[in-house]
Amino acid sequence: MTGSALVVGLGSIGKRHARLLAELGLEVAAVSRRGDAAPRCHGSLATALERENPGYVVVANETAAHRPTLAALAAAGFAGTVLVEKPLFDQPQPMPENRFAALYVGYNLRFHPVMTELRRRLAAEPAVSAQVYVGQYLPDWRPGRDYRKTASATRTAGGGVLRDLSHELDYLGWLFGPCRQVAALLGRSGALDIESEDTAALLLAFERCPIATVQLNYLDRTGAREIVVNTAHRTLRADLVRGSLRIDGDERFFPAARDTTYLAQHRSALGNRRDTLCSAAEGAAVVALIAAAEAAAAGGRWTAP
Repeated sequence: MTGSALVVGLGSIGKRHARLLAELGLEVAAVSRRGDAAPRCHGSLATALERENPGYVVVANETAAHRPTLAALAAAGFAGTVLVEKPLFDQPQPMPENRFAALYVGYNLRFHPVMTELRRRLAAEPAVSAQVYVGQYLPDWRPGRDYRKTASATRTAGGGVLRDLSHELDYLGWLFGPCRQVAALLGRSGALDIESEDTAALLLAFERCPIATVQLNYLDRTGAREIVVNTAHRTLRADLVRGSLRIDGDERFFPAARDTTYLAQHRSALGNRRDTLCSAAEGAAVVALIAAAEAAAAGGRWTAP
């Protein structure tokens, strides 16, 4: 590929995007508060846009800064393609008026070959129920950094498992259509000494799946990402860590390195086949679902058996 790209934010995910875009053959520049954080790094978005004239911008700063960054891009008249790291925003809010050629949200797990095959299998077979589990130990996420000082640890920066692990909320909508109802419990166990929620349990109803349960946590020291779907005729069990999909007793493997899904996502955003990407409207739906889950958790009522 040819062209130029700008990555806004050089945390761990921003550095990954910059590296992968360079591997794809793009000229890559960056915006960081530390203007010397990388070659061709600028201290402000305005300077970077003026000097680099990019055609593709990846917004990878703190979640709470996503909308102000998009507003600044729009105000500058940027007319290229934008990819915003997930989630789109920290709270539901309108998209700034803009001239962007396209805007997508970085739910790269849509490009995992296990998820691709699972979606293909479910296309003509309605789900009866789904069970989702993801657990990742937060202190292991960013080696060399104090996890208590990262955006994940604070509510104001847009942290917490509902936002950090919102891949699950996105791909459930991608598989089963819009969410109709949600109930939730959110927890701060105290085990990690952070102010954001480190556990969440959700009960949801989707257009094409009447019962789904989701558990998200920052506590699983081994790491797991699994989804089990029951239809009227079979059980499908996907394991994204192992790269496997078991349908009843038949298990198949779809290995994928971690960079694979990110590379596929960028190729799609920069190419002509963009149907797998998460659209701005779909990304906004995830943000709305997060807000609904928080409201349900805050005002929920429970009845003793």
